[in-house]
Amino acid sequence: MADTERMYQLKKQLRQLEGFRGSGTELISVYIPAGSQVHEMNAKLREEMSQASNIKSKSTKLNVLGALERIMNHLKIYRKTPPNGIAVFAGNVSDNAAKVDIELFTVDPPEPLNIGAYRCDSRFFLEPLQSMIGATDSYGVVVLDGREAIISIVKGTNITVIKKLNSTAHAKIRKGGQSARRYERLIEEAIEVYYKRIGNSMDNAYLKEEKCFVKGVIVGGPGPAKEFFMKMRPFNYQINVLGVVDTGYTDEYGIREVLSKSEGILSQQEAVKEKILVDRFIKAVVNEGLAVYGEKEVREAINSRQAERVLLSEGLTHTTGRYKCSSCEAEERKISRDKPEESFPCQKCNNGQMKLQGKELLLDEMTELAMQAEIPVEILSTNTVEGAQFLTGFGGIGAFLRYKTR
Repeated sequence: MADTERMYQLKKQLRQLEGFRGSGTELISVYIPAGSQVHEMNAKLREEMSQASNIKSKSTKLNVLGALERIMNHLKIYRKTPPNGIAVFAGNVSDNAAKVDIELFTVDPPEPLNIGAYRCDSRFFLEPLQSMIGATDSYGVVVLDGREAIISIVKGTNITVIKKLNSTAHAKIRKGGQSARRYERLIEEAIEVYYKRIGNSMDNAYLKEEKCFVKGVIVGGPGPAKEFFMKMRPFNYQINVLGVVDTGYTDEYGIREVLSKSEGILSQQEAVKEKILVDRFIKAVVNEGLAVYGEKEVREAINSRQAERVLLSEGLTHTTGRYKCSSCEAEERKISRDKPEESFPCQKCNNGQMKLQGKELLLDEMTELAMQAEIPVEILSTNTVEGAQFLTGFGGIGAFLRYKTR
Protein backbone atom coordinates (compact mmCIF):
# COMPACT_ATOMS: atom_id res chain seq x y z
CA MET A 1 0.00 0.00 0.00
CA ALA A 2 1.32 3.46 -0.92
CA ASP A 3 2.45 5.55 2.06
CA THR A 4 -0.17 8.26 1.35
CA GLU A 5 -3.03 5.78 1.24
CA ARG A 6 -1.72 3.93 4.30
CA MET A 7 -1.53 7.15 6.32
CA TYR A 8 -5.04 8.10 5.16
CA GLN A 9 -6.40 4.73 6.29
CA LEU A 10 -4.73 5.18 9.69
CA LYS A 11 -6.23 8.66 10.09
CA LYS A 12 -9.64 7.30 9.12
CA GLN A 13 -9.37 4.50 11.70
CA LEU A 14 -8.33 6.95 14.42
CA ARG A 15 -11.20 9.32 13.61
CA GLN A 16 -13.61 6.39 13.97
CA LEU A 17 -12.06 5.25 17.25
CA GLU A 18 -12.04 8.81 18.63
CA GLY A 19 -15.81 8.96 18.24
CA PHE A 20 -16.53 6.10 20.64
CA ARG A 21 -17.28 6.67 24.32
CA GLY A 22 -18.06 4.05 26.93
CA SER A 23 -20.73 4.47 29.59
CA GLY A 24 -18.05 3.43 32.09
CA THR A 25 -14.41 2.35 31.98
CA GLU A 26 -15.18 -0.41 29.49
CA LEU A 27 -13.24 0.46 26.31
CA ILE A 28 -10.02 -1.56 26.17
CA SER A 29 -6.83 -0.59 24.35
CA VAL A 30 -3.92 -3.00 23.95
CA TYR A 31 -0.50 -2.13 22.50
CA ILE A 32 2.03 -4.87 21.76
CA PRO A 33 5.40 -3.34 20.82
CA ALA A 34 7.60 -4.51 17.99
CA GLY A 35 9.81 -7.43 18.98
CA SER A 36 7.79 -8.49 22.03
CA GLN A 37 5.93 -11.75 22.57
CA VAL A 38 2.17 -12.01 22.04
CA HIS A 39 1.79 -14.62 24.79
CA GLU A 40 3.09 -12.12 27.37
CA MET A 41 0.18 -9.79 26.64
CA ASN A 42 -2.24 -12.72 26.67
CA ALA A 43 -1.05 -13.57 30.19
CA LYS A 44 -1.65 -9.94 31.20
CA LEU A 45 -5.16 -10.07 29.74
CA ARG A 46 -5.99 -13.27 31.64
CA GLU A 47 -5.02 -11.48 34.87
CA GLU A 48 -7.23 -8.54 33.95
CA MET A 49 -10.11 -10.90 33.19
CA SER A 50 -9.91 -12.40 36.67
CA GLN A 51 -9.85 -8.93 38.23
CA ALA A 52 -12.78 -7.76 36.10
CA SER A 53 -15.09 -10.04 38.07
CA ASN A 54 -14.78 -7.53 40.95
CA ILE A 55 -16.35 -4.68 38.96
CA LYS A 56 -19.50 -3.56 40.80
CA SER A 57 -21.55 -2.45 37.77
CA LYS A 58 -23.02 -5.54 36.13
CA SER A 59 -23.23 -3.99 32.66
CA THR A 60 -19.66 -2.63 32.81
CA LYS A 61 -18.36 -5.97 34.06
CA LEU A 62 -20.04 -7.90 31.23
CA ASN A 63 -18.80 -5.41 28.63
CA VAL A 64 -15.22 -5.55 29.92
CA LEU A 65 -15.24 -9.35 30.03
CA GLY A 66 -16.71 -9.49 26.53
CA ALA A 67 -14.07 -7.10 25.17
CA LEU A 68 -11.21 -8.99 26.83
CA GLU A 69 -12.48 -12.25 25.40
CA ARG A 70 -12.69 -10.76 21.91
CA ILE A 71 -9.10 -9.49 22.14
CA MET A 72 -7.68 -12.75 23.51
CA ASN A 73 -9.39 -14.77 20.78
CA HIS A 74 -8.10 -12.36 18.15
CA LEU A 75 -4.50 -12.56 19.38
CA LYS A 76 -4.56 -16.35 18.89
CA ILE A 77 -4.17 -15.82 15.13
CA TYR A 78 -0.69 -14.32 15.61
CA ARG A 79 2.20 -16.74 15.87
CA LYS A 80 4.52 -13.79 16.34
CA THR A 81 4.17 -10.06 16.68
CA PRO A 82 4.00 -8.13 13.36
CA PRO A 83 7.18 -6.19 12.44
CA ASN A 84 5.82 -2.85 13.71
CA GLY A 85 3.87 -4.34 16.61
CA ILE A 86 0.09 -4.21 16.83
CA ALA A 87 -2.65 -2.15 18.48
CA VAL A 88 -6.00 -3.78 19.33
CA PHE A 89 -9.12 -2.04 20.59
CA ALA A 90 -12.40 -3.56 21.79
CA GLY A 91 -15.47 -2.51 23.70
CA ASN A 92 -19.17 -1.74 23.62
CA VAL A 93 -19.52 0.96 20.95
CA SER A 94 -23.32 1.03 20.85
CA ASP A 95 -24.89 4.47 21.24
CA ASN A 96 -28.06 2.79 22.43
CA ALA A 97 -28.00 2.13 26.18
CA ALA A 98 -30.40 -0.79 25.74
CA LYS A 99 -28.20 -2.54 23.19
CA VAL A 100 -24.72 -4.05 23.54
CA ASP A 101 -22.44 -4.00 20.50
CA ILE A 102 -18.92 -5.17 21.35
CA GLU A 103 -16.65 -4.47 18.39
CA LEU A 104 -12.95 -5.22 17.85
CA PHE A 105 -10.56 -3.06 15.84
CA THR A 106 -6.93 -3.71 14.94
CA VAL A 107 -4.39 -1.17 13.72
CA ASP A 108 -1.14 -1.99 11.94
CA PRO A 109 1.15 0.91 12.95
CA PRO A 110 3.09 2.63 10.14
CA GLU A 111 6.13 2.82 12.44
CA PRO A 112 7.48 0.40 15.07
CA LEU A 113 5.62 0.70 18.37
CA ASN A 114 7.94 1.32 21.30
CA ILE A 115 5.25 1.08 23.95
CA GLY A 116 3.47 -1.88 25.48
CA ALA A 117 0.23 -0.96 27.20
CA TYR A 118 -3.11 -2.14 28.52
CA ARG A 119 -5.69 0.55 29.17
CA CYS A 120 -9.33 0.29 30.26
CA ASP A 121 -11.12 3.63 30.10
CA SER A 122 -14.23 5.43 28.87
CA ARG A 123 -12.39 6.16 25.62
CA PHE A 124 -9.77 4.37 23.58
CA PHE A 125 -6.11 5.20 24.29
CA LEU A 126 -4.95 6.54 20.91
CA GLU A 127 -2.06 8.90 21.70
CA PRO A 128 0.78 6.51 20.63
CA LEU A 129 -0.81 6.14 17.18
CA GLN A 130 -1.79 9.79 16.86
CA SER A 131 1.86 10.76 17.31
CA MET A 132 2.65 8.77 14.14
CA ILE A 133 0.32 10.63 11.80
CA GLY A 134 2.20 13.92 11.88
CA ALA A 135 4.82 14.77 9.30
CA THR A 136 7.72 12.33 9.36
CA ASP A 137 10.33 15.08 8.98
CA SER A 138 11.14 17.65 11.65
CA TYR A 139 13.16 20.80 11.04
CA GLY A 140 14.93 23.16 13.39
CA VAL A 141 14.41 26.91 13.13
CA VAL A 142 16.74 29.31 14.98
CA VAL A 143 16.00 33.04 14.97
CA LEU A 144 18.42 35.47 16.60
CA ASP A 145 19.73 38.99 16.75
CA GLY A 146 22.24 40.61 19.07
CA ARG A 147 19.89 40.54 22.04
CA GLU A 148 17.78 37.36 21.94
CA ALA A 149 17.45 33.98 20.27
CA ILE A 150 14.79 31.26 19.97
CA ILE A 151 15.48 27.57 19.32
CA SER A 152 12.45 25.76 17.88
CA ILE A 153 11.24 22.58 16.21
CA VAL A 154 8.84 22.58 13.26
CA LYS A 155 7.04 19.32 12.48
CA GLY A 156 4.22 19.42 10.02
CA THR A 157 2.24 22.52 10.89
CA ASN A 158 3.20 22.47 14.57
CA ILE A 159 5.85 24.80 16.00
CA THR A 160 7.43 23.99 19.36
CA VAL A 161 9.70 26.51 21.06
CA ILE A 162 12.50 24.57 22.78
CA LYS A 163 14.45 27.40 24.38
CA LYS A 164 14.71 31.19 24.57
CA LEU A 165 18.03 32.92 25.25
CA ASN A 166 18.94 36.51 26.04
CA SER A 167 22.30 38.24 25.55
CA THR A 168 23.93 40.54 28.09
CA ALA A 169 26.53 41.68 25.56
CA HIS A 170 25.03 45.14 25.11
CA ALA A 171 24.17 45.76 28.74
CA LYS A 172 25.81 48.73 30.45
CA ILE A 173 29.01 47.04 31.54
CA ARG A 174 31.27 50.07 31.05
CA LYS A 175 32.43 51.78 34.21
CA GLY A 176 34.33 54.98 34.79
CA GLY A 177 38.01 54.85 33.88
CA GLN A 178 37.57 51.87 31.61
CA SER A 179 39.27 52.28 28.22
CA ALA A 180 37.26 52.12 25.02
CA ARG A 181 39.36 49.19 23.79
CA ARG A 182 38.75 47.21 26.97
CA TYR A 183 35.04 47.95 26.70
CA GLU A 184 34.98 46.67 23.10
CA ARG A 185 36.83 43.51 24.15
CA LEU A 186 34.32 42.86 26.91
CA ILE A 187 31.49 43.26 24.41
CA GLU A 188 33.19 40.85 21.96
CA GLU A 189 33.72 38.27 24.71
CA ALA A 190 30.10 38.57 25.82
CA ILE A 191 28.88 38.12 22.22
CA GLU A 192 31.10 35.05 21.83
CA VAL A 193 29.67 33.57 25.03
CA TYR A 194 26.15 34.35 23.76
CA TYR A 195 26.80 32.57 20.44
CA LYS A 196 28.28 29.57 22.24
CA ARG A 197 25.19 29.35 24.43
CA ILE A 198 23.02 29.29 21.30
CA GLY A 199 25.25 26.59 19.77
CA ASN A 200 25.08 24.45 22.92
CA SER A 201 21.30 24.80 22.99
CA MET A 202 21.14 23.69 19.35
CA ASP A 203 23.29 20.64 20.13
CA ASN A 204 21.06 19.70 23.04
CA ALA A 205 17.82 20.26 21.13
CA TYR A 206 18.71 18.78 17.76
CA LEU A 207 21.20 16.00 18.55
CA LYS A 208 21.01 14.85 22.16
CA GLU A 209 17.24 14.57 22.45
CA GLU A 210 16.07 11.71 20.21
CA LYS A 211 12.50 12.98 20.18
CA CYS A 212 13.75 16.29 18.75
CA PHE A 213 15.85 14.84 15.91
CA VAL A 214 15.67 17.18 12.92
CA LYS A 215 16.36 16.71 9.23
CA GLY A 216 17.93 20.14 8.95
CA VAL A 217 18.08 23.63 10.46
CA ILE A 218 17.32 27.09 9.09
CA VAL A 219 18.82 30.16 10.75
CA GLY A 220 17.13 33.54 10.50
CA GLY A 221 16.90 36.94 12.09
CA PRO A 222 17.22 40.69 11.47
CA GLY A 223 20.57 42.39 11.02
CA PRO A 224 24.07 40.88 10.74
CA ALA A 225 24.07 38.79 13.95
CA LYS A 226 23.01 35.59 12.14
CA GLU A 227 25.88 35.94 9.63
CA PHE A 228 28.42 36.47 12.44
CA PHE A 229 26.94 33.47 14.23
CA MET A 230 27.27 31.30 11.12
CA LYS A 231 30.91 32.37 10.63
CA MET A 232 31.66 31.25 14.17
CA ARG A 233 29.54 28.04 13.81
CA PRO A 234 29.58 27.23 17.56
CA PHE A 235 27.42 24.12 17.10
CA ASN A 236 28.14 20.47 16.33
CA TYR A 237 29.26 19.80 12.76
CA GLN A 238 26.54 17.11 12.48
CA ILE A 239 23.82 19.77 12.44
CA ASN A 240 22.86 20.35 8.82
CA VAL A 241 22.15 24.04 8.27
CA LEU A 242 19.92 24.24 5.18
CA GLY A 243 19.97 28.00 4.79
CA VAL A 244 20.07 31.48 6.32
CA VAL A 245 17.26 33.99 5.78
CA ASP A 246 16.48 37.58 6.76
CA THR A 247 13.53 38.30 9.05
CA GLY A 248 12.13 41.34 10.77
CA TYR A 249 11.48 39.60 14.09
CA THR A 250 13.10 37.22 16.56
CA ASP A 251 9.97 36.12 18.46
CA GLU A 252 7.55 33.33 17.55
CA TYR A 253 6.36 35.40 14.61
CA GLY A 254 9.95 35.40 13.38
CA ILE A 255 9.82 31.58 13.21
CA ARG A 256 6.80 31.74 10.90
CA GLU A 257 8.55 34.44 8.89
CA VAL A 258 11.52 32.10 8.43
CA LEU A 259 9.16 29.39 7.14
CA SER A 260 7.42 31.75 4.72
CA LYS A 261 10.80 32.80 3.28
CA SER A 262 12.11 29.24 3.04
CA GLU A 263 9.77 27.80 0.43
CA GLY A 264 12.65 26.78 -1.79
CA ILE A 265 14.54 25.26 1.13
CA LEU A 266 11.62 23.41 2.66
CA SER A 267 9.43 22.79 -0.36
CA GLN A 268 8.14 19.57 1.17
CA GLN A 269 7.72 20.92 4.70
CA GLU A 270 4.01 20.71 5.52
CA ALA A 271 3.41 24.27 6.72
CA VAL A 272 5.11 25.72 3.64
CA LYS A 273 3.45 23.16 1.39
CA GLU A 274 0.02 24.25 2.63
CA LYS A 275 0.82 27.91 1.96
CA ILE A 276 1.94 27.13 -1.60
CA LEU A 277 -1.15 24.99 -2.27
CA VAL A 278 -3.69 27.49 -0.90
CA ASP A 279 -2.03 30.47 -2.61
CA ARG A 280 -2.04 28.58 -5.90
CA PHE A 281 -5.67 27.51 -5.35
CA ILE A 282 -6.87 31.08 -4.70
CA LYS A 283 -5.07 32.30 -7.80
CA ALA A 284 -6.60 29.49 -9.88
CA VAL A 285 -10.11 30.33 -8.61
CA VAL A 286 -9.87 34.11 -9.00
CA ASN A 287 -7.76 34.59 -12.11
CA GLU A 288 -7.50 31.39 -14.10
CA GLY A 289 -10.78 29.53 -13.72
CA LEU A 290 -8.82 26.31 -13.22
CA ALA A 291 -10.18 25.49 -9.77
CA VAL A 292 -13.59 24.90 -8.19
CA TYR A 293 -14.83 24.64 -4.62
CA GLY A 294 -17.93 23.31 -2.90
CA GLU A 295 -19.14 19.73 -2.40
CA LYS A 296 -21.34 19.55 -5.52
CA GLU A 297 -18.82 21.19 -7.87
CA VAL A 298 -15.87 19.11 -6.65
CA ARG A 299 -17.87 15.88 -6.77
CA GLU A 300 -18.80 16.59 -10.40
CA ALA A 301 -15.17 17.39 -11.26
CA ILE A 302 -14.05 14.07 -9.74
CA ASN A 303 -16.74 12.00 -11.47
CA SER A 304 -15.96 13.59 -14.85
CA ARG A 305 -12.19 13.17 -14.29
CA GLN A 306 -11.82 16.92 -14.79
CA ALA A 307 -10.19 17.30 -11.37
CA GLU A 308 -6.39 17.25 -11.36
CA ARG A 309 -5.91 17.37 -7.57
CA VAL A 310 -8.42 17.53 -4.71
CA LEU A 311 -7.94 19.65 -1.59
CA LEU A 312 -9.83 18.76 1.58
CA SER A 313 -9.68 20.28 5.07
CA GLU A 314 -9.21 18.09 8.11
CA GLY A 315 -11.68 20.44 9.80
CA LEU A 316 -14.47 19.19 7.52
CA THR A 317 -16.84 17.65 10.07
CA HIS A 318 -19.96 17.23 7.91
CA THR A 319 -21.54 13.78 7.66
CA THR A 320 -23.06 12.11 4.59
CA GLY A 321 -26.14 10.04 5.37
CA ARG A 322 -27.48 7.35 3.01
CA TYR A 323 -31.27 6.99 3.06
CA LYS A 324 -33.84 4.61 1.55
CA CYS A 325 -37.60 5.06 1.33
CA SER A 326 -39.67 2.49 3.23
CA SER A 327 -42.37 2.66 0.55
CA CYS A 328 -40.94 3.30 -2.95
CA GLU A 329 -37.36 2.26 -2.06
CA ALA A 330 -35.93 5.44 -3.57
CA GLU A 331 -32.41 6.22 -2.37
CA GLU A 332 -30.96 9.58 -1.42
CA ARG A 333 -27.80 11.13 0.02
CA LYS A 334 -28.02 13.99 2.49
CA ILE A 335 -25.17 16.01 4.00
CA SER A 336 -25.56 17.18 7.59
CA ARG A 337 -23.43 19.59 9.60
CA ASP A 338 -24.41 17.81 12.81
CA LYS A 339 -25.71 14.30 13.53
CA PRO A 340 -27.76 13.04 10.53
CA GLU A 341 -31.51 12.64 10.90
CA GLU A 342 -32.82 9.12 11.46
CA SER A 343 -35.68 9.66 8.99
CA PHE A 344 -37.65 12.27 7.04
CA PRO A 345 -40.62 12.21 4.59
CA CYS A 346 -39.92 10.92 1.09
CA GLN A 347 -40.40 13.69 -1.48
CA LYS A 348 -40.82 11.25 -4.38
CA CYS A 349 -43.78 9.17 -3.27
CA ASN A 350 -45.06 11.33 -0.38
CA ASN A 351 -46.07 8.13 1.42
CA GLY A 352 -42.97 6.58 2.94
CA GLN A 353 -40.16 7.69 5.17
CA MET A 354 -36.53 8.04 4.07
CA LYS A 355 -34.73 5.97 6.72
CA LEU A 356 -31.03 6.23 7.54
CA GLN A 357 -29.12 3.23 6.15
CA GLY A 358 -25.58 4.34 6.94
CA LYS A 359 -23.41 7.37 7.51
CA GLU A 360 -19.87 8.45 6.74
CA LEU A 361 -17.77 11.56 7.29
CA LEU A 362 -17.88 13.73 4.19
CA LEU A 363 -14.07 14.00 4.43
CA ASP A 364 -13.72 10.22 4.13
CA GLU A 365 -16.33 9.94 1.38
CA MET A 366 -14.69 12.61 -0.81
CA THR A 367 -11.22 11.17 -0.20
CA GLU A 368 -12.28 7.68 -1.23
CA LEU A 369 -14.17 9.02 -4.26
CA ALA A 370 -11.02 10.80 -5.48
CA MET A 371 -8.79 7.79 -4.76
CA GLN A 372 -11.10 5.51 -6.76
CA ALA A 373 -10.70 7.92 -9.67
CA GLU A 374 -6.90 7.89 -9.09
CA ILE A 375 -6.90 11.64 -8.40
CA PRO A 376 -4.34 12.86 -5.81
CA VAL A 377 -5.76 14.20 -2.53
CA GLU A 378 -4.18 16.76 -0.22
CA ILE A 379 -5.52 17.01 3.35
CA LEU A 380 -4.96 20.53 4.70
CA SER A 381 -4.68 21.20 8.42
CA THR A 382 -6.43 23.97 10.31
CA ASN A 383 -3.25 24.93 12.20
CA THR A 384 -1.99 27.39 9.60
CA VAL A 385 -3.47 30.71 8.48
CA GLU A 386 -3.82 29.34 4.95
CA GLY A 387 -5.41 26.09 6.11
CA ALA A 388 -7.95 27.95 8.25
CA GLN A 389 -8.64 30.32 5.34
CA PHE A 390 -9.33 27.36 3.04
CA LEU A 391 -11.86 25.92 5.52
CA THR A 392 -13.73 29.15 6.28
CA GLY A 393 -13.49 30.76 2.84
CA PHE A 394 -14.02 27.75 0.58
CA GLY A 395 -15.88 25.31 2.82
CA GLY A 396 -12.90 22.97 3.09
CA ILE A 397 -13.51 21.33 -0.31
CA GLY A 398 -11.73 22.32 -3.51
CA ALA A 399 -10.10 20.96 -6.65
CA PHE A 400 -7.61 22.03 -9.28
CA LEU A 401 -8.94 21.37 -12.81
CA ARG A 402 -7.19 19.90 -15.82
CA TYR A 403 -9.11 22.24 -18.14
CA LYS A 404 -11.68 24.99 -17.92
CA THR A 405 -15.37 24.25 -18.10
CA ARG A 406 -16.83 25.81 -21.24
